[in-house]
Amino acid sequence: MQKFRNTILCGDCIEILRQAPAAFADLIFADPPFNIGYQYDRYRDKVEKNNYIAWTRDWMSACLDVLKPDGSFYIAIGDDYAAHVRIIGDELGLTLRNWIIWHYTFGQQTRSKFARAHTHIFYFVKNPKQFTFHDWAVRVPSERQLVYNDKRAQSCGKMPDDVWNTYARVCGTFKERQGWHPCQMPELLLARIIAASSNPGDVVLDPFIGSGTTAAAALQMGRNYCGIDISEQYVENTRKRLDELKKQPKTPQGLSMHELLELKRLLFEISRPLEDYKTCEKLAEILCRQFAIRMNSDKPYDRETILPLLQDLNPWRGRK
Repeated sequence: MQKFRNTILCGDCIEILRQAPAAFADLIFADPPFNIGYQYDRYRDKVEKNNYIAWTRDWMSACLDVLKPDGSFYIAIGDDYAAHVRIIGDELGLTLRNWIIWHYTFGQQTRSKFARAHTHIFYFVKNPKQFTFHDWAVRVPSERQLVYNDKRAQSCGKMPDDVWNTYARVCGTFKERQGWHPCQMPELLLARIIAASSNPGDVVLDPFIGSGTTAAAALQMGRNYCGIDISEQYVENTRKRLDELKKQPKTPQGLSMHELLELKRLLFEISRPLEDYKTCEKLAEILCRQFAIRMNSDKPYDRETILPLLQDLNPWRGRK
C-alpha cells in the first residue's frame, strides 16, 4: 500500500486504483473534467454525453473500491452533469450528507443567459452511521459574536451553511495561481474539506490531481496524500509544488504549516480588515479563541503570538 501514500502517480485513475490490493483512502476529493470543452495537457474535455456518464460511473466506482468503510467522498462538478453524479452516487450505495453550492466571484460572463458563478460539491459517505466529521474544525464566529455582542451566541462559533460564498475562483492574477494548469481549486476550500472530514495521518486521495492543490493542502495539514493524473506535465509540476512546500521553515513564533494554513483560512472566513484586529481587542480575542478551537489542542494562542503573523498571512495578498 506504500505505492498510494505520499505520492503523485501518472496514469489513468481507473486503471491505477484497480491495482490497489485494499481500501486505503480515508477521504477522496475529486474535481473531474466537466465535459465542457477545456483543453488539458493530455485530454480534450469534450466527449459524447453517454460516454462521459459511463466514464463517470467507472471512475466513481474505482474510487469507491479504495475508500475505507468510514470514508468520505467529495465530488466537485458543474451544472451539466450534477444530477447524474447524484444519481450514480445513490446507485453505488453512497449516502449524500450535503449538496454544497460553491458560489464564487469572478464567474463566467455570458450574453445569452445568466452568468454562471457556482460549482456543485457533493459530500458523500460510505457508511451513514460511521464517518469522520469535525464540526469544531470548520466553525466560524457568528455575527452575534462579531457585531452584536449577543450573549446568546455560541462561544465556539456557528457551523457554515451549505452555500460556500467565501472562496473566490483562483484567477490568473492571484498569487496562489499555478500558471501551468487551466483550472485550480482554492487551497483554503480544500483545507475546509480536509479539516472537516479527515484526521492527521489519514490518506487523502485526489484521482484528478491537476494543479496539485488537494495534495498541497493535505501535506500542510499533516495528512498523507495520493494524487493521480494522466498528464506527465501536471504530475511533475505537482511534485515540484510539494517539494517547495516541504522546504518552508517554521515561523519565528514556532507555528507549523498546518497552523499557518488554518489561521489563514480563519482570517479569510471572518473577512475583517487586518487593521481591525490591532484596534479592536474583542475581535482579536475572538480570532485567537476560534483558532484554538480549530486546532483542537492544549496549545494556547494569544494576541502576541497571532497578531504579528497577520500581514504575511493576508489571504487577499497578491490579488488584483
